[in-house]
Amino acid sequence: MRDALYHLDRSLPATLQAQIREILVSAIGAGQLRPAEPVPSTRAMAHRLGVSRNTVTLAYQALVSEGFLQARERSGFYVDPAAIEGLNTVPQAPGSDTPATGAIDWAARTRMQMEDLRFLRRPTDWSRYRFPFIYGQVDHTVFPIAEWRDSMRQAMGKRWLDAWTVDQYAHDDPLLLDEIVRRILPRRGIQAGPDQVLVTLGAQNALYLVAEYLSERGTAAAMEDPGYPDLRNMLRCRGVDLRAVPVDDEGLVVDERLDPASLIFVTPSHHYPSTVTMSLERRQALLAAAAERDAVIVEDDYEFETNYMGSPLPALKSLDREGRVVYVGSFSKSVMPGLRLGFIVAERALVTRLRDLRRLMLRHPPGNNQRAAALFMTNGHYEVLVRRIHRVYRGRWLAMQEALETHLPGWAQAPGFGGSAFWLTGPAGFDSAGFAERALAEGVLVEPGGAFFAREAAGARHLRLGFSSIPAERIPEGIGRIARLWGGLAAAG
Repeated sequence: MRDALYHLDRSLPATLQAQIREILVSAIGAGQLRPAEPVPSTRAMAHRLGVSRNTVTLAYQALVSEGFLQARERSGFYVDPAAIEGLNTVPQAPGSDTPATGAIDWAARTRMQMEDLRFLRRPTDWSRYRFPFIYGQVDHTVFPIAEWRDSMRQAMGKRWLDAWTVDQYAHDDPLLLDEIVRRILPRRGIQAGPDQVLVTLGAQNALYLVAEYLSERGTAAAMEDPGYPDLRNMLRCRGVDLRAVPVDDEGLVVDERLDPASLIFVTPSHHYPSTVTMSLERRQALLAAAAERDAVIVEDDYEFETNYMGSPLPALKSLDREGRVVYVGSFSKSVMPGLRLGFIVAERALVTRLRDLRRLMLRHPPGNNQRAAALFMTNGHYEVLVRRIHRVYRGRWLAMQEALETHLPGWAQAPGFGGSAFWLTGPAGFDSAGFAERALAEGVLVEPGGAFFAREAAGARHLRLGFSSIPAERIPEGIGRIARLWGGLAAAG
Protein backbone atom coordinates (compact mmCIF):
# COMPACT_ATOMS: atom_id res chain seq x y z
CA MET A 1 0.00 0.00 0.00
CA ARG A 2 2.95 2.33 0.48
CA ASP A 3 3.31 2.87 -3.27
CA ALA A 4 -0.31 2.36 -4.31
CA LEU A 5 -1.78 5.02 -6.59
CA TYR A 6 -5.11 6.54 -5.56
CA HIS A 7 -7.35 9.00 -7.31
CA LEU A 8 -10.19 11.23 -6.15
CA ASP A 9 -12.85 12.36 -8.62
CA ARG A 10 -13.97 15.84 -7.62
CA SER A 11 -16.78 15.78 -10.17
CA LEU A 12 -18.67 13.18 -8.15
CA PRO A 13 -21.33 14.24 -5.69
CA ALA A 14 -19.68 12.06 -3.03
CA THR A 15 -17.56 14.02 -0.54
CA LEU A 16 -13.80 13.62 -0.51
CA GLN A 17 -14.03 11.92 2.88
CA ALA A 18 -16.52 9.40 1.48
CA GLN A 19 -14.24 8.65 -1.47
CA ILE A 20 -11.23 8.13 0.82
CA ARG A 21 -13.33 5.79 2.91
CA GLU A 22 -14.34 3.84 -0.23
CA ILE A 23 -10.71 3.58 -1.35
CA LEU A 24 -9.59 1.99 1.92
CA VAL A 25 -12.61 -0.28 2.32
CA SER A 26 -12.13 -1.55 -1.23
CA ALA A 27 -8.42 -2.15 -0.55
CA ILE A 28 -9.27 -4.15 2.57
CA GLY A 29 -11.88 -6.18 0.72
CA ALA A 30 -9.51 -6.91 -2.16
CA GLY A 31 -6.78 -8.10 0.21
CA GLN A 32 -4.43 -5.24 -0.65
CA LEU A 33 -4.64 -4.23 2.99
CA ARG A 34 -4.52 -7.19 5.34
CA PRO A 35 -5.65 -7.54 8.97
CA ALA A 36 -3.39 -5.66 11.41
CA GLU A 37 -1.45 -4.05 8.52
CA PRO A 38 -0.75 -0.29 8.78
CA VAL A 39 -2.45 2.06 6.33
CA PRO A 40 -0.64 5.09 4.89
CA SER A 41 -0.21 7.88 7.40
CA THR A 42 -2.62 10.79 7.26
CA ARG A 43 0.22 13.05 6.14
CA ALA A 44 1.28 10.67 3.34
CA MET A 45 -2.28 10.06 2.18
CA ALA A 46 -3.05 13.78 2.14
CA HIS A 47 0.04 14.49 0.05
CA ARG A 48 -0.78 11.66 -2.34
CA LEU A 49 -4.38 12.75 -2.87
CA GLY A 50 -3.77 16.48 -2.85
CA VAL A 51 -6.20 17.19 0.00
CA SER A 52 -5.84 18.59 3.46
CA ARG A 53 -4.53 16.36 6.21
CA ASN A 54 -7.65 17.15 8.23
CA THR A 55 -9.87 15.64 5.49
CA VAL A 56 -7.91 12.38 5.66
CA THR A 57 -7.94 12.36 9.46
CA LEU A 58 -11.72 12.70 9.55
CA ALA A 59 -12.09 9.87 7.01
CA TYR A 60 -9.78 7.62 9.06
CA GLN A 61 -11.64 8.39 12.26
CA ALA A 62 -14.93 7.49 10.55
CA LEU A 63 -13.43 4.15 9.53
CA VAL A 64 -12.33 3.57 13.12
CA SER A 65 -15.87 4.12 14.35
CA GLU A 66 -17.18 1.75 11.67
CA GLY A 67 -14.79 -1.00 12.70
CA PHE A 68 -12.50 -1.01 9.67
CA LEU A 69 -9.46 0.63 11.25
CA GLN A 70 -7.83 0.73 14.66
CA ALA A 71 -6.03 3.83 15.96
CA ARG A 72 -2.84 3.15 17.89
CA GLU A 73 -1.38 5.99 19.91
CA ARG A 74 1.88 7.33 18.45
CA SER A 75 1.84 4.57 15.90
CA GLY A 76 -0.88 5.35 13.38
CA PHE A 77 -3.87 3.56 11.90
CA TYR A 78 -4.09 -0.18 11.27
CA VAL A 79 -6.61 -2.50 9.62
CA ASP A 80 -8.94 -3.96 12.24
CA PRO A 81 -8.54 -7.80 12.09
CA ALA A 82 -12.32 -8.13 12.37
CA ALA A 83 -12.97 -5.73 9.48
CA ILE A 84 -13.14 -8.38 6.77
CA GLU A 85 -16.14 -10.04 8.42
CA GLY A 86 -18.48 -7.15 7.65
CA LEU A 87 -17.34 -6.34 4.14
CA ASN A 88 -20.12 -8.28 2.42
CA THR A 89 -22.65 -5.78 3.76
CA VAL A 90 -20.65 -2.60 3.20
CA PRO A 91 -22.85 -0.05 1.39
CA GLN A 92 -21.59 1.74 -1.69
CA ALA A 93 -20.10 5.17 -1.00
CA PRO A 94 -22.72 7.93 -1.13
CA GLY A 95 -23.02 9.55 -4.55
CA SER A 96 -20.87 6.98 -6.32
CA ASP A 97 -22.37 5.91 -9.65
CA THR A 98 -19.86 3.13 -10.35
CA PRO A 99 -21.88 0.09 -11.49
CA ALA A 100 -21.58 -3.14 -9.51
CA THR A 101 -20.78 -4.98 -12.73
CA GLY A 102 -19.23 -3.98 -16.05
CA ALA A 103 -21.30 -1.97 -18.50
CA ILE A 104 -20.16 -3.95 -21.56
CA ASP A 105 -21.83 -7.14 -22.76
CA TRP A 106 -18.69 -9.04 -23.65
CA ALA A 107 -20.53 -12.12 -24.90
CA ALA A 108 -22.27 -10.03 -27.56
CA ARG A 109 -18.94 -8.63 -28.77
CA THR A 110 -17.07 -11.91 -29.18
CA ARG A 111 -17.21 -14.38 -32.03
CA MET A 112 -16.27 -17.27 -29.72
CA GLN A 113 -19.03 -18.79 -27.63
CA MET A 114 -16.89 -20.02 -24.75
CA GLU A 115 -19.97 -21.19 -22.87
CA ASP A 116 -20.40 -24.01 -25.40
CA LEU A 117 -16.94 -25.47 -24.77
CA ARG A 118 -16.38 -28.49 -22.55
CA PHE A 119 -13.29 -28.83 -20.36
CA LEU A 120 -11.91 -31.46 -18.05
CA ARG A 121 -12.44 -30.10 -14.56
CA ARG A 122 -10.02 -31.09 -11.80
CA PRO A 123 -9.70 -29.83 -8.24
CA THR A 124 -6.74 -27.48 -7.89
CA ASP A 125 -5.99 -29.13 -4.55
CA TRP A 126 -5.87 -32.63 -6.07
CA SER A 127 -2.70 -33.52 -4.14
CA ARG A 128 -4.54 -33.52 -0.82
CA TYR A 129 -6.74 -36.43 -1.93
CA ARG A 130 -5.47 -39.86 -0.99
CA PHE A 131 -6.44 -41.49 -4.29
CA PRO A 132 -5.81 -38.99 -7.12
CA PHE A 133 -6.41 -41.08 -10.25
CA ILE A 134 -6.04 -38.02 -12.46
CA TYR A 135 -4.01 -37.70 -15.61
CA GLY A 136 -1.14 -35.39 -16.45
CA GLN A 137 0.25 -34.62 -12.99
CA VAL A 138 3.53 -35.88 -11.61
CA ASP A 139 4.68 -37.43 -8.38
CA HIS A 140 7.34 -35.06 -7.06
CA THR A 141 9.14 -38.01 -5.42
CA VAL A 142 10.05 -39.28 -8.90
CA PHE A 143 11.47 -36.01 -10.16
CA PRO A 144 15.22 -35.29 -9.58
CA ILE A 145 14.82 -31.94 -7.87
CA ALA A 146 18.50 -31.53 -7.01
CA GLU A 147 19.56 -32.14 -10.60
CA TRP A 148 17.00 -29.68 -11.93
CA ARG A 149 18.10 -27.09 -9.40
CA ASP A 150 21.68 -27.61 -10.56
CA SER A 151 20.63 -27.07 -14.19
CA MET A 152 18.78 -23.89 -13.23
CA ARG A 153 21.82 -22.66 -11.30
CA GLN A 154 24.06 -23.27 -14.31
CA ALA A 155 21.63 -21.50 -16.63
CA MET A 156 21.70 -18.44 -14.39
CA GLY A 157 25.49 -18.29 -14.24
CA LYS A 158 27.54 -15.68 -16.06
CA ARG A 159 28.55 -18.17 -18.76
CA TRP A 160 24.95 -18.54 -19.98
CA LEU A 161 23.69 -15.09 -19.06
CA ASP A 162 23.05 -14.01 -22.63
CA ALA A 163 21.00 -17.15 -23.30
CA TRP A 164 18.03 -15.93 -21.30
CA THR A 165 18.45 -12.26 -20.39
CA VAL A 166 18.16 -10.91 -23.95
CA ASP A 167 15.08 -10.79 -26.14
CA GLN A 168 15.55 -13.51 -28.74
CA TYR A 169 12.58 -12.16 -30.75
CA ALA A 170 11.38 -15.17 -32.76
CA HIS A 171 14.36 -17.47 -32.11
CA ASP A 172 14.81 -20.38 -29.71
CA ASP A 173 17.70 -21.52 -27.56
CA PRO A 174 20.17 -23.16 -29.97
CA LEU A 175 21.36 -25.59 -27.28
CA LEU A 176 17.81 -26.83 -26.68
CA LEU A 177 17.19 -27.17 -30.41
CA ASP A 178 20.37 -29.20 -30.71
CA GLU A 179 19.33 -31.51 -27.87
CA ILE A 180 15.89 -32.06 -29.41
CA VAL A 181 17.42 -32.84 -32.81
CA ARG A 182 20.18 -35.11 -31.50
CA ARG A 183 18.64 -36.71 -28.42
CA ILE A 184 14.83 -36.62 -28.63
CA LEU A 185 13.83 -37.03 -32.26
CA PRO A 186 16.06 -40.04 -33.04
CA ARG A 187 14.12 -42.00 -30.39
CA ARG A 188 11.08 -41.59 -32.63
CA GLY A 189 12.92 -42.33 -35.86
CA ILE A 190 12.73 -38.68 -36.98
CA GLN A 191 15.56 -36.88 -38.76
CA ALA A 192 15.37 -33.10 -38.80
CA GLY A 193 17.54 -30.01 -38.61
CA PRO A 194 17.30 -27.23 -36.02
CA ASP A 195 15.53 -25.02 -38.58
CA GLN A 196 12.72 -27.58 -38.73
CA VAL A 197 11.97 -27.31 -34.99
CA LEU A 198 9.95 -24.68 -33.17
CA VAL A 199 9.82 -24.59 -29.35
CA THR A 200 6.37 -23.96 -27.88
CA LEU A 201 4.70 -23.51 -24.51
CA GLY A 202 3.75 -27.17 -24.33
CA ALA A 203 1.96 -29.37 -26.87
CA GLN A 204 -1.27 -27.44 -26.45
CA ASN A 205 0.36 -24.22 -27.60
CA ALA A 206 1.80 -26.14 -30.55
CA LEU A 207 -1.64 -27.43 -31.54
CA TYR A 208 -3.10 -23.94 -31.22
CA LEU A 209 -0.42 -22.45 -33.49
CA VAL A 210 -1.00 -25.12 -36.14
CA ALA A 211 -4.78 -24.72 -35.96
CA GLU A 212 -4.47 -20.93 -36.11
CA TYR A 213 -2.26 -21.00 -39.19
CA LEU A 214 -3.76 -23.90 -41.17
CA SER A 215 -7.48 -23.46 -40.55
CA GLU A 216 -10.21 -20.86 -40.71
CA ARG A 217 -13.97 -20.77 -40.47
CA GLY A 218 -15.35 -23.55 -42.68
CA THR A 219 -12.09 -25.51 -42.99
CA ALA A 220 -12.84 -29.25 -42.91
CA ALA A 221 -10.82 -31.02 -40.22
CA ALA A 222 -10.95 -34.50 -38.70
CA MET A 223 -10.02 -35.65 -35.21
CA GLU A 224 -10.39 -38.80 -33.17
CA ASP A 225 -13.58 -39.54 -31.27
CA PRO A 226 -12.99 -39.81 -28.36
CA GLY A 227 -10.17 -37.30 -28.45
CA TYR A 228 -8.39 -34.40 -26.79
CA PRO A 229 -11.09 -32.01 -25.45
CA ASP A 230 -8.98 -28.87 -25.67
CA LEU A 231 -8.14 -29.56 -29.32
CA ARG A 232 -11.85 -29.90 -30.05
CA ASN A 233 -12.44 -26.61 -28.23
CA MET A 234 -9.71 -24.87 -30.26
CA LEU A 235 -11.19 -26.01 -33.54
CA ARG A 236 -14.70 -25.07 -32.52
CA CYS A 237 -13.53 -21.60 -31.58
CA ARG A 238 -12.15 -21.20 -35.09
CA GLY A 239 -15.45 -22.26 -36.67
CA VAL A 240 -13.87 -25.34 -38.25
CA ASP A 241 -16.10 -27.92 -39.94
CA LEU A 242 -15.07 -30.65 -37.51
CA ARG A 243 -15.48 -34.34 -38.37
CA ALA A 244 -15.41 -36.77 -35.42
CA VAL A 245 -13.87 -40.03 -36.65
CA PRO A 246 -14.10 -43.16 -34.48
CA VAL A 247 -11.18 -45.17 -33.14
CA ASP A 248 -10.94 -48.96 -33.11
CA ASP A 249 -8.31 -51.41 -31.87
CA GLU A 250 -5.85 -50.21 -34.53
CA GLY A 251 -6.35 -46.50 -34.02
CA LEU A 252 -8.14 -43.87 -36.10
CA VAL A 253 -10.46 -45.48 -38.64
CA VAL A 254 -9.32 -44.61 -42.16
CA ASP A 255 -12.31 -44.50 -44.50
CA GLU A 256 -14.68 -42.09 -46.23
CA ARG A 257 -15.38 -40.33 -42.92
CA LEU A 258 -12.13 -38.46 -43.43
CA ASP A 259 -13.63 -36.69 -46.45
CA PRO A 260 -13.18 -33.82 -47.19
CA ALA A 261 -10.79 -33.00 -44.34
CA SER A 262 -7.70 -31.01 -45.25
CA LEU A 263 -6.42 -31.32 -41.65
CA ILE A 264 -6.28 -34.60 -39.71
CA PHE A 265 -5.34 -34.60 -36.00
CA VAL A 266 -4.19 -37.92 -34.53
CA THR A 267 -2.42 -39.42 -31.49
CA PRO A 268 -1.09 -42.62 -33.12
CA SER A 269 1.54 -43.71 -30.59
CA HIS A 270 -0.83 -43.63 -27.64
CA HIS A 271 -4.38 -42.63 -28.46
CA TYR A 272 -5.81 -39.97 -26.20
CA PRO A 273 -7.61 -41.18 -24.11
CA SER A 274 -8.20 -44.88 -24.92
CA THR A 275 -4.42 -45.70 -24.99
CA VAL A 276 -4.74 -47.70 -28.25
CA THR A 277 -1.58 -47.74 -30.38
CA MET A 278 -2.11 -47.27 -34.11
CA SER A 279 -0.82 -50.27 -36.05
CA LEU A 280 1.88 -49.87 -38.68
CA GLU A 281 -0.58 -50.89 -41.40
CA ARG A 282 -3.07 -48.25 -40.25
CA ARG A 283 -0.34 -45.60 -40.19
CA GLN A 284 0.58 -46.39 -43.77
CA ALA A 285 -3.09 -46.31 -44.74
CA LEU A 286 -3.51 -42.91 -43.10
CA LEU A 287 -0.50 -41.50 -44.94
CA ALA A 288 -1.90 -42.83 -48.23
CA ALA A 289 -5.33 -41.36 -47.49
CA ALA A 290 -3.80 -37.98 -46.64
CA ALA A 291 -1.82 -37.99 -49.88
CA GLU A 292 -4.95 -38.84 -51.84
CA ARG A 293 -6.86 -35.97 -50.21
CA ASP A 294 -3.86 -33.58 -50.15
CA ALA A 295 -4.39 -33.31 -46.39
CA VAL A 296 -1.98 -32.34 -43.61
CA ILE A 297 -1.63 -34.73 -40.66
CA VAL A 298 -0.91 -33.29 -37.22
CA GLU A 299 0.70 -36.01 -35.08
CA ASP A 300 0.41 -35.32 -31.36
CA ASP A 301 3.03 -37.56 -29.73
CA TYR A 302 2.21 -36.21 -26.26
CA GLU A 303 3.56 -39.14 -24.22
CA PHE A 304 6.44 -40.35 -26.37
CA GLU A 305 8.83 -41.11 -23.49
CA THR A 306 6.52 -43.39 -21.49
CA ASN A 307 6.69 -46.50 -23.67
CA TYR A 308 8.01 -49.10 -21.23
CA MET A 309 5.88 -52.11 -22.17
CA GLY A 310 6.74 -52.97 -25.78
CA SER A 311 8.85 -52.13 -28.78
CA PRO A 312 7.93 -48.63 -29.97
CA LEU A 313 6.53 -48.19 -33.44
CA PRO A 314 8.15 -45.41 -35.48
CA ALA A 315 6.46 -42.05 -35.33
CA LEU A 316 4.13 -41.25 -38.19
CA LYS A 317 6.48 -38.39 -39.04
CA SER A 318 9.34 -40.84 -39.58
CA LEU A 319 7.28 -42.64 -42.27
CA ASP A 320 6.37 -39.40 -44.03
CA ARG A 321 8.03 -38.97 -47.43
CA GLU A 322 6.05 -35.95 -48.59
CA GLY A 323 6.42 -33.54 -45.68
CA ARG A 324 2.70 -33.56 -44.90
CA VAL A 325 3.05 -34.66 -41.25
CA VAL A 326 3.42 -31.97 -38.58
CA TYR A 327 4.89 -33.56 -35.46
CA VAL A 328 4.08 -32.22 -31.98
CA GLY A 329 6.02 -33.27 -28.88
CA SER A 330 5.99 -32.24 -25.23
CA PHE A 331 8.16 -32.44 -22.12
CA SER A 332 5.13 -32.24 -19.83
CA LYS A 333 4.90 -35.99 -19.24
CA SER A 334 8.63 -36.74 -19.16
CA VAL A 335 9.92 -33.72 -17.22
CA MET A 336 7.10 -31.76 -15.59
CA PRO A 337 3.82 -30.23 -16.77
CA GLY A 338 4.55 -26.89 -15.10
CA LEU A 339 7.62 -26.38 -17.30
CA ARG A 340 5.34 -25.77 -20.30
CA LEU A 341 7.82 -26.76 -23.00
CA GLY A 342 6.90 -28.54 -26.22
CA PHE A 343 7.96 -28.43 -29.84
CA ILE A 344 6.83 -28.69 -33.44
CA VAL A 345 8.77 -30.53 -36.15
CA ALA A 346 7.74 -29.77 -39.73
CA GLU A 347 8.96 -28.61 -43.11
CA ARG A 348 11.17 -25.51 -42.94
CA ALA A 349 8.67 -23.39 -44.86
CA LEU A 350 5.92 -24.13 -42.34
CA VAL A 351 8.16 -23.72 -39.28
CA THR A 352 9.26 -20.31 -40.56
CA ARG A 353 5.66 -19.16 -40.81
CA LEU A 354 4.70 -20.64 -37.46
CA ARG A 355 7.69 -18.88 -35.92
CA ASP A 356 6.41 -15.56 -37.24
CA LEU A 357 2.93 -16.34 -35.91
CA ARG A 358 4.32 -17.27 -32.50
CA ARG A 359 6.22 -14.00 -32.45
CA LEU A 360 2.94 -12.12 -32.62
CA MET A 361 1.66 -14.06 -29.60
CA LEU A 362 4.60 -14.44 -27.21
CA ARG A 363 7.84 -14.00 -29.19
CA HIS A 364 9.44 -17.10 -27.64
CA PRO A 365 9.09 -19.31 -24.55
CA PRO A 366 11.09 -18.04 -21.55
CA GLY A 367 14.82 -18.27 -22.28
CA ASN A 368 15.77 -19.40 -18.77
CA ASN A 369 13.44 -22.41 -19.00
CA GLN A 370 14.77 -23.32 -22.42
CA ARG A 371 18.42 -23.15 -21.33
CA ALA A 372 17.77 -25.02 -18.05
CA ALA A 373 15.98 -27.81 -19.95
CA ALA A 374 18.84 -27.98 -22.45
CA LEU A 375 21.44 -28.26 -19.67
CA PHE A 376 19.28 -30.85 -17.91
CA MET A 377 19.61 -32.98 -21.06
CA THR A 378 23.24 -32.17 -21.76
CA ASN A 379 24.26 -33.20 -18.25
CA GLY A 380 22.57 -36.59 -18.62
CA HIS A 381 19.80 -35.95 -16.08
CA TYR A 382 17.04 -36.39 -18.65
CA GLU A 383 18.17 -39.93 -19.52
CA VAL A 384 18.22 -40.85 -15.84
CA LEU A 385 14.75 -39.39 -15.33
CA VAL A 386 13.29 -41.32 -18.28
CA ARG A 387 14.70 -44.59 -16.95
CA ARG A 388 13.28 -43.80 -13.50
CA ILE A 389 9.88 -43.00 -14.98
CA HIS A 390 9.91 -46.30 -16.84
CA ARG A 391 10.71 -48.22 -13.67
CA VAL A 392 8.20 -46.42 -11.45
CA TYR A 393 5.39 -46.27 -14.00
CA ARG A 394 5.79 -49.92 -14.91
CA GLY A 395 5.32 -50.84 -11.24
CA ARG A 396 2.19 -48.70 -11.03
CA TRP A 397 0.94 -50.03 -14.37
CA LEU A 398 1.19 -53.60 -13.06
CA ALA A 399 -0.44 -52.66 -9.76
CA MET A 400 -3.29 -50.97 -11.61
CA GLN A 401 -3.79 -53.90 -13.97
CA GLU A 402 -3.89 -56.40 -11.11
CA ALA A 403 -6.26 -54.27 -9.04
CA LEU A 404 -8.62 -53.77 -11.97
CA GLU A 405 -8.67 -57.47 -12.79
CA THR A 406 -9.41 -58.22 -9.15
CA HIS A 407 -12.04 -55.59 -8.39
CA LEU A 408 -13.43 -54.50 -11.78
CA PRO A 409 -12.90 -57.43 -14.17
CA GLY A 410 -13.72 -56.65 -17.77
CA TRP A 411 -13.75 -52.88 -17.33
CA ALA A 412 -10.30 -52.17 -18.81
CA GLN A 413 -8.01 -53.49 -21.48
CA ALA A 414 -4.40 -52.98 -20.42
CA PRO A 415 -2.56 -50.61 -22.79
CA GLY A 416 0.33 -52.25 -24.57
CA PHE A 417 2.24 -48.98 -24.94
CA GLY A 418 2.61 -48.15 -21.28
CA GLY A 419 1.72 -44.53 -20.67
CA SER A 420 0.27 -43.28 -17.42
CA ALA A 421 -3.47 -44.06 -17.54
CA PHE A 422 -6.08 -46.77 -18.06
CA TRP A 423 -9.31 -46.30 -20.01
CA LEU A 424 -12.31 -48.00 -18.43
CA THR A 425 -15.71 -48.93 -19.85
CA GLY A 426 -18.34 -49.60 -17.21
CA PRO A 427 -21.44 -51.77 -17.52
CA ALA A 428 -24.71 -50.65 -19.07
CA GLY A 429 -26.31 -47.93 -16.99
CA PHE A 430 -23.02 -46.65 -15.61
CA ASP A 431 -22.99 -42.84 -15.30
CA SER A 432 -19.37 -41.75 -15.12
CA ALA A 433 -20.12 -38.07 -14.37
CA GLY A 434 -22.38 -38.87 -11.43
CA PHE A 435 -20.01 -41.55 -10.25
CA ALA A 436 -17.05 -39.14 -10.27
CA GLU A 437 -18.94 -36.77 -7.96
CA ARG A 438 -19.71 -39.56 -5.51
CA ALA A 439 -16.13 -40.87 -5.64
CA LEU A 440 -14.84 -37.39 -4.81
CA ALA A 441 -16.64 -37.56 -1.48
CA GLU A 442 -14.75 -40.79 -0.78
CA GLY A 443 -11.36 -39.17 -1.44
CA VAL A 444 -11.05 -40.74 -4.89
CA LEU A 445 -10.47 -38.57 -7.98
CA VAL A 446 -11.45 -40.06 -11.34
CA GLU A 447 -12.07 -38.49 -14.74
CA PRO A 448 -15.48 -39.10 -16.39
CA GLY A 449 -15.43 -39.78 -20.11
CA GLY A 450 -18.01 -37.33 -21.43
CA ALA A 451 -15.60 -34.47 -22.18
CA PHE A 452 -13.55 -36.66 -24.53
CA PHE A 453 -16.41 -37.31 -26.97
CA ALA A 454 -18.00 -35.11 -29.59
CA ARG A 455 -21.33 -36.09 -28.02
CA GLU A 456 -20.97 -35.97 -24.25
CA ALA A 457 -23.54 -38.72 -23.74
CA ALA A 458 -21.33 -41.13 -25.70
CA GLY A 459 -18.82 -41.08 -22.83
CA ALA A 460 -21.27 -41.87 -20.04
CA ARG A 461 -19.89 -45.39 -19.51
CA HIS A 462 -16.22 -44.39 -19.63
CA LEU A 463 -13.64 -43.38 -17.02
CA ARG A 464 -9.97 -42.51 -17.30
CA LEU A 465 -7.77 -43.44 -14.37
CA GLY A 466 -4.30 -41.92 -14.32
CA PHE A 467 -1.56 -43.28 -12.08
CA SER A 468 1.32 -40.82 -12.53
CA SER A 469 0.50 -38.99 -9.29
CA ILE A 470 -0.48 -41.87 -6.98
CA PRO A 471 2.00 -44.26 -5.30
CA ALA A 472 1.76 -47.91 -6.29
CA GLU A 473 0.94 -49.02 -2.75
CA ARG A 474 -2.25 -46.94 -2.71
CA ILE A 475 -3.58 -48.16 -6.05
CA PRO A 476 -5.21 -51.43 -4.85
CA GLU A 477 -7.09 -49.69 -2.04
CA GLY A 478 -8.20 -46.89 -4.38
CA ILE A 479 -9.51 -49.32 -7.01
CA GLY A 480 -11.17 -51.30 -4.23
CA ARG A 481 -13.02 -48.16 -3.13
CA ILE A 482 -14.18 -47.53 -6.69
CA ALA A 483 -15.47 -51.09 -6.93
CA ARG A 484 -17.29 -50.93 -3.59
CA LEU A 485 -18.85 -47.60 -4.44
CA TRP A 486 -20.13 -48.91 -7.76
CA GLY A 487 -21.36 -52.09 -6.11
CA GLY A 488 -23.37 -50.05 -3.63
CA LEU A 489 -24.83 -47.83 -6.32
CA ALA A 490 -25.74 -50.81 -8.53
CA ALA A 491 -27.44 -52.59 -5.63
CA ALA A 492 -29.38 -49.46 -4.67
CA GLY A 493 -30.40 -48.71 -8.25
